[in-house]
Amino acid sequence: MITLLNNGAWLLNGSEIVEDTDDGRAVLKAKTGSEPDRAQGKQQTIAYGILKAHNTSDSMDKLKIKFDKLTSHDITYVGIIQTARASGLEKFPIPYVLTNCHNSLCAVGGTINEDDHMFGLTCAKKFGGIYVPPHQAVIHQFAREMLAECGGMILGSDSHTRYGALGTMAIGEGGGELAKQLLGRTYDVDMPGIVGVYLKGEPVPGVGPQDVALAIIGAVFANGYVKNKVMEFVGPGVSSLSEDFRIGVDVMTTETTCLSSIWRTDDKTRDFLEIHGRGGAYKQLDPGREAYYDGMMIVDLSEIRPMIAMPFHPSNVYTIDAVNHNLEDILDDVAKRAKVSFGENVDFSLRDKIIDGKLYCDQGIIAGCAGGGFENICAAADILDGHYIGNDKYTLSVYPASMPIYMEIIKNGTAGALIQSGAVLKTAFCGPCFGAGDTPANGAFSIRHSTRNFPNREGSKVQNGQVASVALMDARSIAATSANKGFLTPATELTDIQYKGRTYHFDADIYKNRVYDSKGIAHPEQEIQFGPNIKDWPAMTAPTDNMLLRIVSEIHDPVTTTDELIPSGETSSFRSNPLGLAEFTLSRKDPAYVGRAKAVRALEQAREAGVHPCHADSPVTADLKKAAAVIKTQFPQFEGIKTSIGSTIYAVKPGDGSAREQAASCQKVLGGWANIAKEYATKRYRSNLINWGMIPFLFPDDELPFANGDFIFVPQVRKAIENGDHEIQAYVVKDSLIPVTLYIDPLTEEERKIILAGCLINYYKED
Repeated sequence: MITLLNNGAWLLNGSEIVEDTDDGRAVLKAKTGSEPDRAQGKQQTIAYGILKAHNTSDSMDKLKIKFDKLTSHDITYVGIIQTARASGLEKFPIPYVLTNCHNSLCAVGGTINEDDHMFGLTCAKKFGGIYVPPHQAVIHQFAREMLAECGGMILGSDSHTRYGALGTMAIGEGGGELAKQLLGRTYDVDMPGIVGVYLKGEPVPGVGPQDVALAIIGAVFANGYVKNKVMEFVGPGVSSLSEDFRIGVDVMTTETTCLSSIWRTDDKTRDFLEIHGRGGAYKQLDPGREAYYDGMMIVDLSEIRPMIAMPFHPSNVYTIDAVNHNLEDILDDVAKRAKVSFGENVDFSLRDKIIDGKLYCDQGIIAGCAGGGFENICAAADILDGHYIGNDKYTLSVYPASMPIYMEIIKNGTAGALIQSGAVLKTAFCGPCFGAGDTPANGAFSIRHSTRNFPNREGSKVQNGQVASVALMDARSIAATSANKGFLTPATELTDIQYKGRTYHFDADIYKNRVYDSKGIAHPEQEIQFGPNIKDWPAMTAPTDNMLLRIVSEIHDPVTTTDELIPSGETSSFRSNPLGLAEFTLSRKDPAYVGRAKAVRALEQAREAGVHPCHADSPVTADLKKAAAVIKTQFPQFEGIKTSIGSTIYAVKPGDGSAREQAASCQKVLGGWANIAKEYATKRYRSNLINWGMIPFLFPDDELPFANGDFIFVPQVRKAIENGDHEIQAYVVKDSLIPVTLYIDPLTEEERKIILAGCLINYYKED
């Protein structure tokens, strides 16, 4: 089904793979008549060409990228624009689209969601942007329909910013990176590795894009095969897939932890763009005759069968047949995973879902940037035609990804077939993906064609005794399960389905009549409309020469998601209020974190006010006095008044999942100065830490010399950052000082300056 080559590989003429081994290089030389050259071969990849065209530096090893367009949604754009305003923003320098698909339910949080929307509309007018009202389109569908162009680059403040199937290299990052672009700065990154994804064959009927995506995620997530690299989809199998199918695979590449993706383009890409009135955005993209890739994944589409990602991660994948045939063993494994995430206090099991030897699902959802596409919904309707979901517990909700798609499924009869089956049609909304809509009942099991199934991401609150779970599946198998009244069923099991292959017609007037498009013209006289929940970022100070950190949370899960660092769902309404949102930090993982962090922050605030921290009224004062006395035994010149005091967390691998900068900024406004990790799950989380002035320390050893509650003294940390030191000498403060080496992977010059300034906002004020 999927083969990963252990070495790099050349792709000859887009069709022949030659692995980078001694034998392979000999074959290549015989075929081409010249010595194999990796560097020249890499320049023949599609990705290299696009990066080169957008690089403003004089080096292709150290990229400084300027993007063509930006896009954000309503739980990120307020903070981004507030950051840029604080740094002197006067006009959006490139097209910037503000969509409203996350906080669309305005009943949540009173007026504050709609207040954010009005902030977005007035900012689009003032600074010259594009505003997409709630329920019109999810962020990525609007970008596909109206923004993507072959050979372009788009930066978005959502992790699933992926438009590679349309020839656009798109990257999802935290808000700080978008603020940089708004202020004319660059996205600085080392030249990424480029991994070829060679597709061959074609899918069998009943297999959809989510099946292919989950198979790929399962093959590469745990081993890091594509981590922080670009996935380049090539091979003859690309042309066997419709554009909608490619899009459905592409958006899920985020879950592999790759940096971005790009696909070769063809007439199907051209047709998609022409249907949306943008034929001029098409350009044929193909790798060169002897393209070199740092890795090669071979995917035989004909061998893929309906897949399911069981709780609690998109990489926990099986074929649906395997789950049905090994039900008890796999459910036992899920229960063990629950212990890792929830600890011993939660008794989680799906065994009660086994009815007559079959797995019963309580809820089906087809939604968002992954599931809400035209072909997914039409295929689901074809499967459900003449079937009914029943009148018991099982429910099915379908969210078209945009109003143009909604209009078309009404016109072609798909909507009627779905409603007649018992499904409920809803508007374009990302809520089911992150816990702000269709939260299941306690103990319920939901199957979803959406992007993630992290613990509690569906909206349940383990701290309140609520636990539900989600498995990811393709819309086709969700429909087959729905036709079977909620019992898990792969779509390939239904052999009499007639897939109608409906043609899509795009109604451009839907957007023309509702979307505000400034055409790049700013109106500086426009007043920005604020709501009472929209708050400025609190003032943040620069680090002193020395730093005293206190560990206030210790997490040993193999991976810690951004949902666990700062929960989504109803907390999203507070994304415009830095201090208000910070109250929810780690609330589902370590509820005591906020109190501990505030206690440390009180010491730093006293120090900043000129009060010696050892005399501050704080519950850790006695501990701090003891720590200071121990430090002075080896550093007699130590002065608490001249040493930044902050909190830190230790996590094995933090930052998987969302691009949300608040996973870092909430730690910072609570007094965080650093993270310590064995590794960082994604580049974007590490970048978020840096943009908020937090040091991304690494400690690679399994055995820790420190624990929750310990102080760590880091002398001359400022000098170490200035020098770009990789190794940082620090000391765990016990009854004596225990030396420990912390590490920092290379920082760019700008990243060092941001940390030394205290955060991105301070850096721009100083610059």
